[in-house]
Amino acid sequence: MLQEGSLYLGSSRNPDDSLNKAEYLALKYGNRHGIVTGATGTGKTVTLQVLAESFSEAGVPVFAADIKGDLSGIAAMGEPKDWITQRATQIGFKEYAPAEFPVIFWDIYGEKGHRVRTTVAEMGPLLLSRLMNASEAQEGALNIAFKIADQGGLPLMDLKDLQALLTYMAEHATELSSQFGLISKASIATLQRGLLILEQQGAQNFFGEPALAVTDIMRTTHDGRGAISILAADKLMMNPRLYATFLLWLLSELFEELPEVGDLDKPKLVFFFDEAHLLFNDAPKVLIERVEQVVRLIRSKGVGVYFVTQNPLDVPETVLAQLGNRVQHALRAYTPREQKAVKTAADTFRPNPAFDCATAITQLGIGEALVSTLEAKGIPSMVERTLIRPPSGRVGPLTDAERQKVMGLSPVAGQYDIDFDSESAYEILTARARKAAEAEAAKRAAEEKASGGDSAAGRWTLPGFGDEQAAEDGGRSTKRSTGYQRETVIEAAMKSAARSVATSVGRALVRGILGSLRR
Repeated sequence: MLQEGSLYLGSSRNPDDSLNKAEYLALKYGNRHGIVTGATGTGKTVTLQVLAESFSEAGVPVFAADIKGDLSGIAAMGEPKDWITQRATQIGFKEYAPAEFPVIFWDIYGEKGHRVRTTVAEMGPLLLSRLMNASEAQEGALNIAFKIADQGGLPLMDLKDLQALLTYMAEHATELSSQFGLISKASIATLQRGLLILEQQGAQNFFGEPALAVTDIMRTTHDGRGAISILAADKLMMNPRLYATFLLWLLSELFEELPEVGDLDKPKLVFFFDEAHLLFNDAPKVLIERVEQVVRLIRSKGVGVYFVTQNPLDVPETVLAQLGNRVQHALRAYTPREQKAVKTAADTFRPNPAFDCATAITQLGIGEALVSTLEAKGIPSMVERTLIRPPSGRVGPLTDAERQKVMGLSPVAGQYDIDFDSESAYEILTARARKAAEAEAAKRAAEEKASGGDSAAGRWTLPGFGDEQAAEDGGRSTKRSTGYQRETVIEAAMKSAARSVATSVGRALVRGILGSLRR
């Protein structure tokens, strides 16, 4: 039943409900992208696991997000449960055997996998603006910040680097605006508040060093199987925008770093984007265009992208049109939007005269799907109603102990688990500010010395709060070298009183003399 150069997906049904033929996905078209859709509980996660296992067995590395933790079981030996053996017998899958697969666990928070991070510079202003939900004006200010960092030799590694750069821009907004265009302090302040919100949401775990090398998610084992990289996303899903931005960043990194390879016998990597609707929800037009560009061109880098979501309407038409391999599980059609989704899904398939596609979508059972893949010359196959084969790995999550054991044997163990903080924008700007303060202090000291040490003449002080206290309060004044001692408040008050008495006595004498003359 298994064919060289193809992945076995399951067996299709005849109109009389008998099994017809095996359905395959050709490896050489695995980089033409695909989509797996269906309502909750219809079998999407099992289908994702079947695809991941099949690509791994064929020597293709896989990256997938694990939303609920269920996918982690792929790292353990499968268990011959009743429904699994029954399904294998039903579809005639005689080659079925339990197996375990090479898995590398990743986690932004470093709790259920190896730490995965990137730098602020690698994220770039477009994705960072999306992450911060920035306005057009704020995105412009962020672009200026990256430009200043590039020209000024200020590496942006983590959030404190960007925060320091934004502070610098606010303090020097006037001179920078003449060179880079208007820099609004209001926009800078909003961006700074946005960074604080990101920190509160845990995004600081994502930015820093060592940054993830994309080659580490493209590993193969000594026996030729592709490693399956699984991102623990159950906690990450608490911040959907960070989740979607992270996966889009990873796609962009693959697009930028991998060389052009054209059409290969099999993909270099297959990337599964679960909960794909999060990528497109409220996304600005420029971001949608970026996704479309990456999906359209990344196949020439040997990467296949598979979107997993509940509703085909979750994916924009411009992206949906580029997905050649399709697996559609059951959809419900109770509301107008659901009915539209069923029609959209049915219209994307090459029709099969044996059944009505739209009707079949609402009648599919658990583990059953409409399947259409690319055949010779990249032509879509006629849609077939297919019973998906059972996975060979465990269906269900690993225990914490099992997960830790897998992580301990990982080829990247210890490589990403310890943070380090190299000299970057924060340290450079802090050093510059300190040198500027020291230079200003030296200049003031020179001016005081040149003026005879009395640059602070006329200032009154309370006893015990003279120049020594001022020096303790930050070095804002220096101790005078002359013996001149300014008068205290008490002395000044006594002199003032004496002057007042003398003036009064004088006036009385004058009045007395003048009075004598008048008499």
